[in-house]
Amino acid sequence: MDSLTADRIRILFLADTHLGFDLPTRARIQRRRRGHDFLANYATALAPALAGEVDMVVHGGDVFHRSKVPTSVAWQAFEPLARVADCGTSVFVVPGNHERGRIPQIRFAQHPRIHLFDRPRTFTVDVRGMRLAVAGFPSERHDVRTQFVDLLAATRWRTADAHARILCIHQCVEGATVGPNDFTFTTAADVIRARDLPTGFCAVLSGHIHRHQVLTRDLRGGPIATPVLYPGSIERTSVAEADEAKGYMMVTLTRDASETRLDWQFHQLPARPLVRRELRLEAVDSTALESTIRALIGDSPVDAVLTIRVVGKLRDDARHVLAAANLRRLAPATMNIQLKLEDEDRAFGRPTSSSQSDVMLELPLG
Repeated sequence: MDSLTADRIRILFLADTHLGFDLPTRARIQRRRRGHDFLANYATALAPALAGEVDMVVHGGDVFHRSKVPTSVAWQAFEPLARVADCGTSVFVVPGNHERGRIPQIRFAQHPRIHLFDRPRTFTVDVRGMRLAVAGFPSERHDVRTQFVDLLAATRWRTADAHARILCIHQCVEGATVGPNDFTFTTAADVIRARDLPTGFCAVLSGHIHRHQVLTRDLRGGPIATPVLYPGSIERTSVAEADEAKGYMMVTLTRDASETRLDWQFHQLPARPLVRRELRLEAVDSTALESTIRALIGDSPVDAVLTIRVVGKLRDDARHVLAAANLRRLAPATMNIQLKLEDEDRAFGRPTSSSQSDVMLELPLG
């Protein structure tokens, strides 16, 4: 990484860390927990900031997986951010939709250099000879499409005396894509119109979309006023994200005469492989069911998050083979394994899982 220089601001941008995902404080069953994957990648992403290699850190929202988190998880989230702030680096945090627009356990975020967008507002910081205005607002979960212009005006970003401006949000912007079939967000109430993004910002830094991408064109192919940067989530939360790289971004603002140039780079993190297999019960003899499960496990990476989609009604003999305790016995300790029961009535058996207490997210956004 190049050394820090005057008239250049390096911003470490991450989002959708979902801390607390599969991380119970009092686990009833001892097994591998995916929550540690998220914590490990969170630490790796923040390492450049702790090493003094950046000027700012922006978290684009969904710090946590839920709106209420244990004290231990809140501390694990903000303790490294406080250490970054102690080094003199400004930290900005956007509350996401998983936090319902409010950061829980806010006492851990009390630091003069940790700035929360608890309401529409603009912070101004002086970094290396450049005054930067950082505007933003918490995740708007109800019709942001019609409210965006007013929310943006409420930040009072235009009145800030600054050389450059960035906007920090946790929203969908039209043109963003998710999922293996590249679903594109267009005209729904929770999607911001590209034409509503004003000139005057160097960049929009946004969380919420779990796929890393940079939007520079609207739905018709025309240029948008401000590039929209999505770092994506730091770990895979859904099988829809199985083929997506996970990581964070390094965003650079360089002031050249009266102009500010924007550059960015994506840094990949070591995400767990998500594997999905299908098991059709009518095609497998009851005596061969366990060997079939063993084959599916053996055909997957040893550190995979394996989801087995089971089609067909469970027979009594199959229930024992597919029981969570038996699946944990068959799988290596480094693997997470769960079932998705397509045809089984919930009254006869909820989805059996040995990977986590809650069913994995099936939506590819926060």
